[in-house]
Amino acid sequence: MEDREDILMIRPDELKRYQLINKVFDKSINQQEAAEFLDLSDRQVRRIVKRVRIEGERGVIHRLRGLKGTRRIPYTIRSRVLELYRERYSGFGPTLASEKLLELDHLRISDETLRRWLAAEGLWQVDKRRSLKKRTWRARKDKFGQMVQMDGSHHDWLEGRGQKLVLMGYIDDATGSIYGQFFDFEGTIPAMGGLKGYIERNGIPSQVYLDKHSTYKNNRKYTYTNWPFRDEEELTQFQRSCRQLGIEVIHAHSPQAKGRVERLFKTLQDRLVKEMRLLGIKTCKEANEFLEKYIDKFNARFSVPALKKGNAHRCLDKRIDLTEIFSVQTEHVLRNDRTVVHERRLYQVRDRIRAQRVTVFEYLNGRMAIKHGQNKLNFDPITERLRITPKITPKIGKFRLLVRRPRYVPPKNSFWRTGFKLKGSPCFQN
Repeated sequence: MEDREDILMIRPDELKRYQLINKVFDKSINQQEAAEFLDLSDRQVRRIVKRVRIEGERGVIHRLRGLKGTRRIPYTIRSRVLELYRERYSGFGPTLASEKLLELDHLRISDETLRRWLAAEGLWQVDKRRSLKKRTWRARKDKFGQMVQMDGSHHDWLEGRGQKLVLMGYIDDATGSIYGQFFDFEGTIPAMGGLKGYIERNGIPSQVYLDKHSTYKNNRKYTYTNWPFRDEEELTQFQRSCRQLGIEVIHAHSPQAKGRVERLFKTLQDRLVKEMRLLGIKTCKEANEFLEKYIDKFNARFSVPALKKGNAHRCLDKRIDLTEIFSVQTEHVLRNDRTVVHERRLYQVRDRIRAQRVTVFEYLNGRMAIKHGQNKLNFDPITERLRITPKITPKIGKFRLLVRRPRYVPPKNSFWRTGFKLKGSPCFQN
């Protein structure tokens, strides 16, 4: 069997160089012409000719090939890094793992070096890029706060250590600054709560870009679509809140249209999940407390400056009550006995008012209120309803007896007995 040391690996450019040197030996061309073909100096070509005459094909191969580099990372550090990756950072991407190795273990390894090490050990595999549909590119907005993209991400953020959560995420279109909150589900209350937290942190944005989820858009199909028979689109509770704040709501027709927030969730599902894994976070409250600190760290690294200076967010006015605006408001009929039915429960209004309809407010903190216009009404929940037992008439055989109502006899001091003596009245005698 042939020894592996006798196998010579030669690259195409080196093979071309060797063939031209052989032509110099055959005197088909001279050394100056070979230097022009190889784009080398005459002196360098003479050195190559000398080496090929002595060493043969090996004369065109660089002498450092196959030797270990002098700046090579020691094997002990490599084994230590791979051991830490298997123990603590399993599933981490090379970029995030290199950051954590420097931050927590004080080992400076570049992400590309770590990527090669992990690929060689079979611990990391690059995803194949799939062909994407061609879409029109849209430039970023000019100012901070001009447009905010928002969406909800359903993911096992706690990796089985607790209940499954939904991240309501917000990202500014101009700068890429983010905000988010964890909730138990995606719906009206989480959407309002997340936007309320964003406004308290940054201000009121000009536009909100989101999808056509039933929380954000009424997807009911109307029968009459032609004017003037077309009904006005009924607003959802979220749309109504945004309209009261003067926020324009824009609905995306595809996930790719709001790709900035979609890519944000892909990044957070990798980085944020592993950050919470290292800290052992198990509850929604702990996750929100950590996320509040993590947002500043994330924005400091990944946000970019806007094209134009200035802030398009509107400041909160004292006359704007976010607690009232971000509440589920439902209109109900006020019955004659001043009771209101809401969510299959009965409530008694204590105030005496003349109103046909009242509004029930459900706040984000779980409280409830009933209002008529701007007036807040006092009410009590009715836990037990009075049941009136119907009167049953006696029955003989197949026939039910007819029970006549007793005749009303007025008392002696009633008006109909005493009366007033009116002139000309035929009912009274003089």
